Parts: sequence; C-alpha cells; structure tokens
Amino acid sequence: MERITALGPFLAAILLVANPHAVWAQTAPASGGPVSPAVIEDLVAANRILVNEGVLDAYGHVSIRHPGNPDRYLLSRSLAPVLVTADDIIEYDLESVPIDAKGRASVLERFIHGEVYKVRPDVGAVIHSHSPAVIPFSVTQVPMRPLYHQSTFLYGGVPVWDIRDVDSPDAAALLVRNGLLGKSLAAALGDRPVALLRGHGNVVVGPDVRTAVKYAVFTEVNARLQTIAIGLGGPIKYISADEAAARTQAPSDFPRAWTLWKKRALEKQ
Repeated sequence: MERITALGPFLAAILLVANPHAVWAQTAPASGGPVSPAVIEDLVAANRILVNEGVLDAYGHVSIRHPGNPDRYLLSRSLAPVLVTADDIIEYDLESVPIDAKGRASVLERFIHGEVYKVRPDVGAVIHSHSPAVIPFSVTQVPMRPLYHQSTFLYGGVPVWDIRDVDSPDAAALLVRNGLLGKSLAAALGDRPVALLRGHGNVVVGPDVRTAVKYAVFTEVNARLQTIAIGLGGPIKYISADEAAARTQAPSDFPRAWTLWKKRALEKQ
C-alpha cells in the first residue's frame, strides 16, 4: 500500500480501482505462525469444559492469545461451544480481522476479545459467556462479592458494564459486535478478572486459558451461592481482604480440577 500511495493520490486511486485485490493482498494481516497442537487441544477443551460446568450454552466463546505473537488471538468460528474442534479455530489480529477464515463464519462478538487483548498485555485468554447465575447481579443494585474460598479472585469488585451507555447503533441489540463497543467493555473491565454485561452475561480473563476457565466456573458458582445466601437472610460473612490476599499467595492444586474437567468434557465427544 505504501508503494502505491507514494505514486501520488490520483494514481493511487486509479490503481486501487483497477486492482483492489492486489492491494488487499498486501495489507491483509499476517499469521502469527504455527501453534502447538497441545495448545489448541486446551482451547477446544476449554469450550467443552465450560459447557459441561454450566457456564456456556449454545452461545459464548473462548479465545487465547497467540503464543508466538501477542498481536494475534485464536478463537473458534461461529459454532456452539460443545461442537468446537481443532479444525474450527481461526486466527485473528487485534482488530478482530480473520487471518484466513477459509469461508467460515466469525463470531459476531469477537470484538470483545480483540479489544481486551489490546489493553491488557497480562491477559492470555478471554471468555465471554451467558453464565446464568451472574445475570441477576448485572441488573440489580446487589454487587457480586466473593463468599467462598474458590472465588477470592473476585475480591476488589466486579464491575458492571451497560451497553446503553455507549453511543452506537449496534447497542440496542445488546451484542458487542463492533470495536467501539468492545473498547468500552474493555475499559469497564479495567484490571479486573471479571466484568458483568448488563442483561447479557460476563467477560472473564486470565493469564492463560486454564486460569480463565477456573475463574469462569467459580464466578458462576459464587453467583449461585451468593443468591442462596441472600435468600437465607441476615448478615453474610463475605471473604475479607486478608483472606483474599492470603489465598493469592497460597499454593494451588488447580491442575487436579483441570485434569478432571478436561477428562469429563472430552469423554463426551
């Protein structure tokens, strides 16, 4: 493109009209390179685990940042998560443009992923779900707060993003289907691991896909438990700051849970 525009705007316009495909070939995003089959297997497993654990339904999606290029990410084509296989994974740039879709339809809300990766270099995986138990906390004044040991990562607050606050013609559809909406959501997420989407679901991030899956599962569980606790009445003893900090430093045996979840999910293929 630089070679063409260097010839002058008039000549560049003529060349663009005459052969637009040549220009597109020069400006199409390049691949971040090959990805280990083991990495892809974990991405596929993450989709199936989250269905198995009641977080994903026919919709929702999981992505990972490309291990060889931080400006690329990997996400399934538009498909029910339980059906995702390695052949369904598409690579995107951070504008959420597919590198080579091969005729496959892209997820409408892929902009969630691209915009989060832009502003969060610490994030290696992004999950968007319609996690059912979190929805009430997105439409009421009751804040989601951690109340059991597996959800201490929620300490510090769970922001709620309302798409109606964004001036976009797409906002009324309640779907994050452009970069403007994705950018607004990423800003609301800030440095937190979880943000709720009003009347829609949540976005969960982690340094890697296994951690993001853990956060997504335990956010759903915490939401169910908190709703039960509120229904029982009386003061609730939520996780304290000291407990949250101590849990962050404590040894983790999460690989045990991941192994179980993955085995259970993949056995159902």
